[in-house]
Amino acid sequence: MNASMTAMLLDAPGLPLRTARLPIPVPAGHDILVRVGACAVCRTDLHIVDGELAPHLLPLVPGHEIVGVVAGAGPLARRFQPGQRVGVPWLGGSCGGCAYCRSGRENLCDRPVFTGYDRPGGFADYTLADERYCLALPETWDDAHAAPLLCAGLIGYRAYGMAGDAHRLGLYGFGAAAHLLTQLALRRGREVFAFTRAGDGRSQAFARSLGAAWAGAADTLPPAPLDAAILFAPAGELVPQALAATARGGTVVCAGIHMSDIPSFPYRLLWGERCLRSVANLTRADGAAFFREVADGGVAITVVPYALTQANAALADLRAGRIDGAAVLLPELDAGRAMPSRARPLRGSADAEAPDQP
Repeated sequence: MNASMTAMLLDAPGLPLRTARLPIPVPAGHDILVRVGACAVCRTDLHIVDGELAPHLLPLVPGHEIVGVVAGAGPLARRFQPGQRVGVPWLGGSCGGCAYCRSGRENLCDRPVFTGYDRPGGFADYTLADERYCLALPETWDDAHAAPLLCAGLIGYRAYGMAGDAHRLGLYGFGAAAHLLTQLALRRGREVFAFTRAGDGRSQAFARSLGAAWAGAADTLPPAPLDAAILFAPAGELVPQALAATARGGTVVCAGIHMSDIPSFPYRLLWGERCLRSVANLTRADGAAFFREVADGGVAITVVPYALTQANAALADLRAGRIDGAAVLLPELDAGRAMPSRARPLRGSADAEAPDQP
């Protein structure tokens, strides 16, 4: 093992990430050292980099959708063996003693630790993670395709659970989470209605290709009232629109960790026993349940691969809405062949390969 590694560092909100050489960290306590195979890029990473979420740690290595193999372990870490593949999610630790933790709601912990926010994340060759909060992964997917499941999949799954038994489900913002959740909902016999930015015909076509019954602009009404809606787009102005599109007794779930201010709206949009609620983080139980459900590989994952040192390009493409599926950083691409200037999407599972150069 080399004494140093490549990492992408955020020095201050609003600045581009910089490429740095850092010492490979040494695990202690319950931590394991993970050699990163892939780290997906989440909109929460974008909120942190852009300063929409106040910084907790600077300089910071972002990234919390990590897949890798165990390369070392602290003296108290005995759960995973060297060389075993693990997933590292957003929730990197909880206190275990507050009322929320004691009641099985560690996602609401008073003193949480978040990967790539409170501790260094996966935009690097190596990272440390508390093994008690890591997840064992099915062998269904390679590293690149498994990485988006660690947040886009898990948060989407938790939000979906809050939508109840809704048959007609609206998804506002058709990115990494929505493209996975669409397939999960269809497997359960639901109808999916996809809402995108006005004029975004590409994303609407992508949604329809995955089986969405309808796709259109977020400021329009669907052809039939929704039983529930999930907002992945961090736009508060969509909340009244989603309520207006939802039938009486329906639920609107805000799934992001950050959202712009919600404008005032008439009470009639909420009346009729509509419910408006949010999703906060995830639990380890969510992870276990989600991976049991998708272990058969019935959910196809579309990824757009980037080299680790192309993290700024991946963030820019995510910010501009140029990605169908999930952006994924692959450290091995920096050591191997160069990436094309605009990464091409990959669809599939364990037999997929990185795209050839044009």
